[in-house]
Amino acid sequence: MDKSRQNCLIIAGEKSGEDHCLSFFDELRHRLPNTHFWGVGGDSLEKKGMELVFHLKDFSSFGFSEVFFKIPFYIKAYLKILKEVEKRNCKVAILIDFQTFNLKLAKRFKKKGITVLYYVAPQAWAWKAWRAEILEKTVHTLFTIIPFEKNWFMKRGVRRVQGVPHPLWITYKEQIENKKLDISAKPFSKVEKCIQLLLLPGSRNFEVKLQLPIFWEAVEKLRNYVDVKTSIVCCSNIKKENYLPYIDKIDRIYDNTELPDALTEADFALATSGTITLATALFEVPTLVCYKGSMLNEVIFNIFVRYKGFISLANIVHEKMVFPEFIQRNVNIENLNIALLNWINNKDEYEKIKKSLSETKNMLKGETFKLPDYMSRVISESYYVNETNS
Repeated sequence: MDKSRQNCLIIAGEKSGEDHCLSFFDELRHRLPNTHFWGVGGDSLEKKGMELVFHLKDFSSFGFSEVFFKIPFYIKAYLKILKEVEKRNCKVAILIDFQTFNLKLAKRFKKKGITVLYYVAPQAWAWKAWRAEILEKTVHTLFTIIPFEKNWFMKRGVRRVQGVPHPLWITYKEQIENKKLDISAKPFSKVEKCIQLLLLPGSRNFEVKLQLPIFWEAVEKLRNYVDVKTSIVCCSNIKKENYLPYIDKIDRIYDNTELPDALTEADFALATSGTITLATALFEVPTLVCYKGSMLNEVIFNIFVRYKGFISLANIVHEKMVFPEFIQRNVNIENLNIALLNWINNKDEYEKIKKSLSETKNMLKGETFKLPDYMSRVISESYYVNETNS
């Protein structure tokens, strides 16, 4: 191992984190051609030259019960990463979301004199507000992607906060602005003739397993009232058996690289809560947001988490209920059909939601800021300072 080589650790422990990283990774590598990037990520980052110490498919988990059973793995991964940081003489880390694990690393890195760039601020405004204090003490720069977050963290003492354009806007800007896609031009009359319904059941196996059957039953009941054509976006990290019972029944299947095409064609969507709901908002697709987890997770959440706000990122960004939300027992066929038919049969409601969604892109454009330039400068300076002090 060449300890003199400039290298940068990246932790993208979930698919959404990898997608966020992809929004700036190519430009960052271009600015730092002699820097080696390594850490936790997925197939897409590996194809672009990042060395994976852990793959995100083994790293990611969701819900209290799932995290609890993976604690031994996380301890092992934590110690392995610290060992690799020492072995590689790493001086800088980009930590992306994945807040519990990454904040523990940030505290340890601070003691070791490692510069931390924290991309996608922890949702401390939802719960565990005290994490703002940890960020101030341990992080070189905190990057926020939701409009209100920058002021929220600065008011709580985090001095170096930079609001940046949301990664989804960076990733899909050209498609959204391309007049050929013209996502705002679908007339209401088209909706009256045939519904193009997109199914987005999630990026985790348990999400797809729990919610896709309900989504499909809702589709079959909806066909009693309107003509429906269905499509689905299949994630590469999902086990094929979770899709298998429905694939032959669905009219069109997209892989996750074809998401812009799927969203452009869709009139409406059924989606599991997550980053994807912000993508549907950007592409102006009226969406029903659903989340169904284990009963144990629901009980623990109700006892320990005081947050009572929106679960959908689209609603959080808009700071109002743009997309209807259905949680746990409320994720059922009747509720989904009633909500969809309200849009389908009510021109005023349909046009109201489309107007609200048209504002999303302006909310996510962020400040005028060149993130790869800033990150590359901090990475280079981290090595220069350490070399000067040694």
